[in-house]
Amino acid sequence: MDEEATGRTEETAEETTAETDVARPPKSGDYRSGYVALVGRPNAGKSTLLNRLVGEKIAAVSNKPQTTRHRIQGVITRPEGQIVLVDTPGVHQPGYLLNRRMMAAVHDALAGVCLVCLIRDASAPTGNGDRFVLDLVRQSEKPSILLLNKTDKIEDKRGLLPLIELYSREHAWRAVLPLSARTGDQLEDLVKEIIANLPEGGAIFEEDELTDQPVRVIVAELVREKILQVTGEEIPYVTAVVTERYEEVSEELTRIYCAIYVERPTQKKIIIGRGGERLREIGTRARRDIERLVGGRVYLELFVKVEEDWRNSPRALNEMGIEDRKP
Repeated sequence: MDEEATGRTEETAEETTAETDVARPPKSGDYRSGYVALVGRPNAGKSTLLNRLVGEKIAAVSNKPQTTRHRIQGVITRPEGQIVLVDTPGVHQPGYLLNRRMMAAVHDALAGVCLVCLIRDASAPTGNGDRFVLDLVRQSEKPSILLLNKTDKIEDKRGLLPLIELYSREHAWRAVLPLSARTGDQLEDLVKEIIANLPEGGAIFEEDELTDQPVRVIVAELVREKILQVTGEEIPYVTAVVTERYEEVSEELTRIYCAIYVERPTQKKIIIGRGGERLREIGTRARRDIERLVGGRVYLELFVKVEEDWRNSPRALNEMGIEDRKP
């Protein structure tokens, strides 16, 4: 394994505050709660929707397919109920061991939820991949809601009618909701619809919890998101990020050390850039998001490492937290 190139970035955090308006669950028996899977094709907008509903960036977002690799849970708490959203990797035909584990995570999520939300890019034409996702949802035999996302890209909303008719013929949906995860259009209606379709039960998480993911995992995902933004189409799939050290030095400062894995030396050069320019840009962008997340100053150091064929290595995938789940 080759190790080279570090990018260090440190700066005073911007003053930001985030308030989440939640209430304690009522004592009456009408409080509802449960796990809800978000499934769909790559780039359907699942992570954008999750972040928007939770009110905090907990999942990496990119216009590159297969950005989400872990099963990430986000918690939405309202006076009438609590939703635990499970953001799954984009449904695709598996190739590498990495992809097989990602798809196993989708099957595992479907088996463990009480409601499924199929999120579909309504602005894109229907293809074989959409049929594949629909079949997965039907085979799960779970109550399900159809979400037609990216309506902000559609000028004439009447164009949604053929798509609604197509999906309504194929499955008995609890509801069909056009929405825009990017703009927030119809998202409160979505929350109400989901809660109405959950079983009665008490809160699963504390009211101030937003996710079950450790901060170091979210940090790694934020760094990988910035890699995808900065490198464009050059290396969309061959990078992974692991937070190797996370040190809370004081109440005001956190030191974080992340390893960026690639498969070949040429890919390492792409990430580093001329004179380390790209690596510094990745670090600067990531640090700003991380500082908002932790609410303080962050010293972020990035290392670029070469791990040949890590996408097919059980050891490497285990170390990266991409677990082996049996479908």
